[in-house]
Amino acid sequence: MANFTSLHDRRKQRNRASLKKKSKGTPRLSVFRSSKHIYGQIIDDEKGSTMTSASSLDINIKGKFKNCGSKEVATLVGKLIAEKAVQKGITKVVFDRGGYIYHGRVKNLADAARDGGLIF
Repeated sequence: MANFTSLHDRRKQRNRASLKKKSKGTPRLSVFRSSKHIYGQIIDDEKGSTMTSASSLDINIKGKFKNCGSKEVATLVGKLIAEKAVQKGITKVVFDRGGYIYHGRVKNLADAARDGGLIF
């Protein structure tokens, strides 16, 4: 049991290893979701720093919705992170879904980020 790794962690490791081969210096749009909120951040792995981030905890988003764990909120977070990235001059990223399946809230965030001007 000392080497036990959950299925979620295995998917996350596989996904990140694949992205590392493909990215070649491109920033990474990383997504984290919980049952109540969704978060997105653009990370520069070479410098080890977060370039920009957005989440459902933002005052403008959290105040409008009673339940921040919905697809509509994920869409707003995707638009918000795309706006912030374009303002900073970031247009091309690689999408890191972590160990999550590309479905539901994760898909809505990705689609909204693409519509907002990010290319991946």
